[in-house]
Amino acid sequence: QVQLVESGGGLVQAGGSLRLSCAASGRTFNDATMAWFRQAPGKEREFVAAIGRTGGTFYYADFVKDRFTISRDNAKNTLNLQMNTLKPEDTGVYYCAARFGLPVLTDTGYEYWGQGTQVTISS
Repeated sequence: QVQLVESGGGLVQAGGSLRLSCAASGRTFNDATMAWFRQAPGKEREFVAAIGRTGGTFYYADFVKDRFTISRDNAKNTLNLQMNTLKPEDTGVYYCAARFGLPVLTDTGYEYWGQGTQVTISS
């Protein structure tokens, strides 16, 4: 089992920045592929970014490339998402997810989920 707790969400103006964090506990964190997903009101949950076990491989959705950076600290069991140049369309609930396998870009591939943190971008 893995427990995931997100933090760092909030309300910011367009063009601003936020840093999300996900604290993991339970099964060995550095064995897990980690990812961020988000869900906007009335829309399906969508992939944002993923990172491999060692932090050496990254995957990003096209709509966040060059604006968001995913990282992990295996010594602290923490996953991060630095979000810059935020847009109103980035508004949604952001979820941290984990799986024990190679990175995948669909939410059905992830076994463990946090409760989510709300991100709201005002125009």
